[in-house]
Amino acid sequence: MSHSKSIFPEHFLWGAAIAANQAEGAWNVDGKGPSVADAIAHKAHLDPKDYTGHMALSEEHIADALHGRNDQRYPKRRGIDFYHRYKEDLALFAEMGIKVLRVSIAWTRIFPTGEEREPNEAGLRFYEDLFREMRRHQIEPLVTLSHYEMPLALSEKYNGWVHRNVLDAFVRYSNVCFDRYKDLVRYWLTFNEIDSIHRHPFTTAGIRAEKSAPGQAEQDIYQGLHHQFVASALVTRDCHAKIPGSQMGCMLTKLTTYPRTCHPEDVEATLKKNLENYFYTDVQVFGSYPPLITRDLARRGIKIEMQPDDLAILKAHTVDFLSFSYYMSLTESTQPDAERTAGNTILGVKNPYLPASEWGWQIDPVGLKISLLELYDRYRVPLFIVENGLGAKDVVEEGQVHDDYRINYFRAHFEQMAEAVDEGVELMGYTSWGTIDIISAGTSQMSKRYGFIYVDQDDEGNGTLARLRKDSFYWYQKVIASNGQDLD
Repeated sequence: MSHSKSIFPEHFLWGAAIAANQAEGAWNVDGKGPSVADAIAHKAHLDPKDYTGHMALSEEHIADALHGRNDQRYPKRRGIDFYHRYKEDLALFAEMGIKVLRVSIAWTRIFPTGEEREPNEAGLRFYEDLFREMRRHQIEPLVTLSHYEMPLALSEKYNGWVHRNVLDAFVRYSNVCFDRYKDLVRYWLTFNEIDSIHRHPFTTAGIRAEKSAPGQAEQDIYQGLHHQFVASALVTRDCHAKIPGSQMGCMLTKLTTYPRTCHPEDVEATLKKNLENYFYTDVQVFGSYPPLITRDLARRGIKIEMQPDDLAILKAHTVDFLSFSYYMSLTESTQPDAERTAGNTILGVKNPYLPASEWGWQIDPVGLKISLLELYDRYRVPLFIVENGLGAKDVVEEGQVHDDYRINYFRAHFEQMAEAVDEGVELMGYTSWGTIDIISAGTSQMSKRYGFIYVDQDDEGNGTLARLRKDSFYWYQKVIASNGQDLD
């Protein structure tokens, strides 16, 4: 696809993304408290297609994480030492030309247990310094308030977001951030992949089945989700009030699903799966629970406790834009023997028309265009792709990483993005996952690499942490400089 000028808007936000819990390290430095991410241990012999084993944590695992002495078992505690190396990393990002960097704030750097009377000044100062350094490089911060890193203490005390007190603690934490960074940050996100609360309730919301009453685990998940919806509305209200011109977005795991066949039962199953995926953004964009979801919850005997003003709050304070992650598509079938494959913390029926990554994630650039068209047609608010990329085992050869496979992945997806924009989709920007190699969210591996910059560290934490530009670094530099026109 070729155009005399770029299809992308003049001020399109090309960038990349990381998360505090996967990059920063320094998990117990400068007053930081333990987060749920700090309790996720690496499994040395994890099946690369296992998408749930690493997410299920017993009380014994939590106790070991809280009192154990073997930090090596917990890779997110070390990350890639972004906490101490952010200046050199931002210089590399600026060299690549990125205009926006998506980061998250580790809640436990600000409130170590979530309930302190006063915020931790060292944590506040770290992010202020980080955002100032980003501004110095003319990199716009896009800041996620909750990215799988809530205080572990709130999980222990309240079973996470099941309790209304956690909502209050989150709103207070968010307001401290708005007050401190109002001159530095204008683009915010509430909850990373809020829909993932059903797939991994502990990392998303601090919820553990062992702490729920018998038979109440699913009920508790929906209660926690409701509290997150209300929190999203309240912090959107407060952000608008405290930071004039600011924009708050929600964030969805876009699990684009096709019918495996044109059998009407496959089509119906697929429709319901996609409607369930939209549920989370329906609430945050439209400001109300979808009627079909409400009916489904009633039929299943799930009753959400609400305060009298909750539904009015949801309606009054909807988000400004919709952001989402997109890595792959899946198919759905009612046939019990249909072959299944892994995706982004989910299993789906394999699509025979698509190639897959080493981790079984099916590569579908056209699915990104389909997702953009579907989301924009449904919501009619600006869209922002905030995660997209290819996890691969990169090899250093004579001081270089030749990752043509990654370049090919991005090129194909950018071509489809351009077509969607050309057809009328309002797309604000794109942040790849990730800027630099970090600890994998799902498997806690280092060897599953996504970055344009290689980091010398293995799954056991060995290495110099030296940074190395991959071939894709120079290619993305050229893409950004041409505003998405030069994809060769």
